[in-house]
Amino acid sequence: MKLQRKNMLRASALGALVVSGALVLTACGSDDNTKDNGSASGKPAAATGDIKCDDAKGKLLASGSSAQKNAVDLWVKAYMAACSGVEVNYKSSSSGEGIVAFNQGTVGFAGSDSALKPEQVEESKKVCTGGQGINLPMVGGPIAIGFNVSGVDKLTLDAPTLAAIFNDKIKKWDDEAIKKLNPGVTLPSTAIQAFHRSEDSGTTENLGKYLKAAAPEAWTYDAAKKWPAPGGQAASGSAGVASQVKAVDGAIGYFELSYAASQSIKTVDINTGAAAPVKASADSASKAIAAAKIAGTGSDLALKLDYTTKAEGAYPIVLVTYEVVCDKGNKAETLPTVKSFLNYTASDAGQKVLSENGYAPIPAEINTKVREVITSLS
Repeated sequence: MKLQRKNMLRASALGALVVSGALVLTACGSDDNTKDNGSASGKPAAATGDIKCDDAKGKLLASGSSAQKNAVDLWVKAYMAACSGVEVNYKSSSSGEGIVAFNQGTVGFAGSDSALKPEQVEESKKVCTGGQGINLPMVGGPIAIGFNVSGVDKLTLDAPTLAAIFNDKIKKWDDEAIKKLNPGVTLPSTAIQAFHRSEDSGTTENLGKYLKAAAPEAWTYDAAKKWPAPGGQAASGSAGVASQVKAVDGAIGYFELSYAASQSIKTVDINTGAAAPVKASADSASKAIAAAKIAGTGSDLALKLDYTTKAEGAYPIVLVTYEVVCDKGNKAETLPTVKSFLNYTASDAGQKVLSENGYAPIPAEINTKVREVITSLS
């Protein structure tokens, strides 16, 4: 993991992408928050004087989405430097595992790449005394489709073709459907090796939402955290999928863009029906995420994304990671730390940390509401 982090920092040093109104995901598999996670630019992770520790104390456990792990690492490093005696430990596992831990009452908050489902909200009422679990959008960005095909440096796919590949219907890279989308590209007859997540994953669910919305005839499965289609090969976590794609000729898989950047994995351009295919990037994801609408009610700030966008330069396969907390009924011993830490991550200083390290801040209109909800947590 040290090598992976070094590769990530090297990639980040090439130039931070600061995108207004959008968010960039990076991820990493390590759970050790004690190691140096400072910025690639050499700047401190944050001005610790900007962090208000308030009554924070003791140890705060959190877990869930691996998609936001690198972002959390930056926040945790700055926060713990400012708040002496406070320990924040975020376990990078998966969205599904994070929600399970939250609803079992073993963590102060969870990270999830998809909003709580009604049955999960109902279950949360057992641990959120007098309240329920809510979704606070904090980080977001593109889901890259990585590929490794010898001799092919650039590849374009559309939703129906991508769905057929992951549904085990297209089995060779020189299939006519792929050739039609890639005129002038010499495609080998190499067998396609499709990789997906082995565990419940919000990244899987968001890819499923895109395929279901953009290619309903080719992808007939309901979006879910568990991989629904036959065939393919499973790997653990985004790191596992990326490693397989990197190692196997003929491979294709999905993961947060940071994995592609850190391991020099080529990514698919998506034909959305716009004038030109769209590459996965901070800027292209921003064009899709900026159009998100708040779908939650009350304190819940779950967002509705448009996976069928045909806007020029808008990359449609995106996700938003939420911090899941109780609106009421948080544990008294961890509530001050939860509020203090999340107040920091949603603050100007916390968001600036992201923009200075190759990420981008949450759109101001949404983030203002996030801050208001955090203040109201009880």
